Amino acid sequence: MSTQAAGDLWSELVGQERVVQTLKRAVAGESHAMTHAWLVTGPPGSGRSNAARAFAAALQCPRGGCGQCNECRTSLSGAHPDVTLVRTEMLSIGVDEVRDLVRRAAMSPTLGRHQVIVVEDADRVTDRGGDALLKAIEEPAPKTVWILCAPTADDVVVTIRSRCRKLALSTPSDQAVAQLLQWRDGIEPSVAAHAARAAQGHIGRARVLARNEDARNRRHAVLQIPGKLVSVGACLTAADNLVKAAAEEAAKATAEMDAAERAKLEEALGFGTKGARPRQAAAALKELEEQQKARAKRFQRDALDRVLTELTTFYRDVLALQTGAISAPMPAQALHSGMDADQGPQLINGEIRNQLEREARGSTPERTLCHIDAIIACREALETNVAPLLAMEALLLELGEGR
Repeated sequence: MSTQAAGDLWSELVGQERVVQTLKRAVAGESHAMTHAWLVTGPPGSGRSNAARAFAAALQCPRGGCGQCNECRTSLSGAHPDVTLVRTEMLSIGVDEVRDLVRRAAMSPTLGRHQVIVVEDADRVTDRGGDALLKAIEEPAPKTVWILCAPTADDVVVTIRSRCRKLALSTPSDQAVAQLLQWRDGIEPSVAAHAARAAQGHIGRARVLARNEDARNRRHAVLQIPGKLVSVGACLTAADNLVKAAAEEAAKATAEMDAAERAKLEEALGFGTKGARPRQAAAALKELEEQQKARAKRFQRDALDRVLTELTTFYRDVLALQTGAISAPMPAQALHSGMDADQGPQLINGEIRNQLEREARGSTPERTLCHIDAIIACREALETNVAPLLAMEALLLELGEGR
């Protein structure tokens, strides 16, 4: 990772030097470097949103992205009048919201050099929303720049991605993420190395694990699940506990937002005003409740997805031991420093090596691959709105089979 100053717009884009240089050339106005529509892709946690926000800020900055001026600060925070940041907490971005963005995109800049629209969840745009977005990208206003973000190009409608310049981010190395946690967040090297390895390149997840002991404890509890699936009853109980825990986590995360949104809506409708009889109040409140339920559903699904990710790392380690890809214990120096780039494959969950070795001895590589396939199937089931409890029960029953 380069030793950039903390105020540098690009400093948190660890391991993305090629992408940063491409964006800097576009900001500088080099020949054929700039275009009106960009599609930024990359695995979760690789920094898609950070790249998009940094690019938006640099486009407004009179010095090309100093990170210190008012234009940079307001662009990054969403307060700049010519930068619109869109990140949904719902399951999708509908056509009405896209039409609002299209109207905004057609406006001339009020202060900055460009009208910049950043859509951090372009993969969640509905089909009708995609139709509205396509027309705006095909016929852009002269100073408008669209920056769309998605996990992969295939997650965006083909007609839209074909009209965007694609910019693919890679998964940053564990060492780069650990170094970022140390200089940005002041995390101790051993904790930073452990969090980076556990997060597997997901910078946001690594930060949570490094700073939150409860998150580390929840992760450790998930890694203990495979060893506890000794009966049908144990599998069903574990599934129920996971779904309830995810629901509780979602409720805790959304409670404050829900209350603030309801209070704001009630104030707008005139609730509490003497003699006021708000029209259409019931319909407005019902619509808000439906939106909040959808958000809670997404938060719960995200929590379960983290469980599936941790289980995947567990069986990845088991398979690596079974196939001999990893044989010698991880050196203590590498375990505490995170410097494993030149030492070949290492266990993600080296702290539970004994447990992993027991699992490896009691199964076969073929069976472990079946477990990984079952996790993938569960993730796909959750994405297609299968009831979370049913999906998790099916998974844990599969993982516990043969014990």
